[in-house]
Amino acid sequence: MLKILFASSEVHPLMKTGGLADVSASLPLALSHMQQDIRIIMPAYRATLNQLGDCPLVSTVKLEGYHHPINILQAKLPDSELIVWLVDSAEHFDRDGGPYCDADGADWEDNAARFALFCRVAVAVAMEQAGLNWQPEVVHCNDWQTGLVPALLSLQSHRPASVFTIHNMAYQGLFSRQVFETLNLPEQLWQVEGLEFYGMMSFMKGGLVFADHITSVSPTYAQEICHYDYGYGLEGLLTLRAEQSRLSGIVNGIDTNEWNPQTDKFIDHQFSIKTLRPKTLNKKALQQHFFLPESAETLLFGMISRLVSQKGVDLTIDAINRLLTEGKDIQLVCLGSGEAGFEQDLRVLRAKFPDKVGIQFGYDEALAHKIEAGADAFLMPSRFEPCGLNQMYSLRYGTLPVVRNTGGLADTVVDASEDNRKQMLATGFKFDQPTVEDLYDTLLKVDELFSHPRLWRRMMLTAMVQDFSWKNSAQAYLHLYQQLVDNS
Repeated sequence: MLKILFASSEVHPLMKTGGLADVSASLPLALSHMQQDIRIIMPAYRATLNQLGDCPLVSTVKLEGYHHPINILQAKLPDSELIVWLVDSAEHFDRDGGPYCDADGADWEDNAARFALFCRVAVAVAMEQAGLNWQPEVVHCNDWQTGLVPALLSLQSHRPASVFTIHNMAYQGLFSRQVFETLNLPEQLWQVEGLEFYGMMSFMKGGLVFADHITSVSPTYAQEICHYDYGYGLEGLLTLRAEQSRLSGIVNGIDTNEWNPQTDKFIDHQFSIKTLRPKTLNKKALQQHFFLPESAETLLFGMISRLVSQKGVDLTIDAINRLLTEGKDIQLVCLGSGEAGFEQDLRVLRAKFPDKVGIQFGYDEALAHKIEAGADAFLMPSRFEPCGLNQMYSLRYGTLPVVRNTGGLADTVVDASEDNRKQMLATGFKFDQPTVEDLYDTLLKVDELFSHPRLWRRMMLTAMVQDFSWKNSAQAYLHLYQQLVDNS
């Protein structure tokens, strides 16, 4: 049994902005089911505490340079026995809005200070300086918000091993030299072989430089980030880590209890491989929800996405607009929020085709499940996608994903080529170039195959038997942890 501290800025259902939260719940749960002694540490956001109610105080940490001691509260991840430690500092986390942005979507001005504090407390726990009578052998950090943990641990003797997982290289936690100074960080961390990045401070680089091992959330993304287009200026460092066998890709799993069409509490009609007929009823319910004409013969595309350029939202809007202008019998339902320009473009598309397009802005967990269950095909034309989870949810629900051949999408979807379909391997549709033309051509193929119900049904069944549970991925992480502990 290994002792593992899992540090993350968001954990479903306590706080969620994206896939990081899902992973930060599912992976620790899978490891705990494998009899590992794992604890999660995350910030005590106002919304998190409101959800949990009273949480007992288990420790008070006095950090050098801070006037007030920091409380650590203890809770359990809902519907589990998994311990979650909450870093409770009202000055840093007790506020309305999201974990990184205010209600208007602007970054909190003190994000560097907020997550530096979180990292310092995580290090205190890791070094058994928090009075919790528990010290991990491995600290697993996730994305830039935890990047200072490996950096600060590197200054300690007899420290635990550290793993740093890149969920998205696009967000690096970049701040000025002046901010570095206000954080009162050790000056020795300000160097090219440290946090310094072209005159700025990079939290992400702290994880990449100082962690004992780096993982990304899919094997293909681990290769892509070593190149200019995906490395965001850190591709040289990542290439070096790969050459040192200190970078690897482990594809994320999904929570197969949460995303199970046989037991899903959010959908109107539960179904399975043996009872597929209710999926048609979910499609009807989804069309009703978005006030679209009910038609089993109409090809219904679903999209659940942050409305940002990375997700290829513009490609979707333009390709769907072209298909609808040509009179194709398709519908699009979309759930998401993001850049104002994309939201407006979607409103225009809906106004142009009110009986073909349905939109709901924001995030709604129940509706996300309904879209996965009711759509025929799922759109994920991402320009890059470290792993992606929705394509795996889609496969489980027999909703065939349409994806760009990149990152985790490349690793989890098998293209509907004629050979793959003949061999019963095909699970979705892939295209290579992030262009409207390439996506449009692929959507024509989707439309053509949908007109052959027997072929479509066969692909649905192949998709639904794929195993994307956390079992294999958690086993790979456990093997990595053990290697690091054995070599320390």
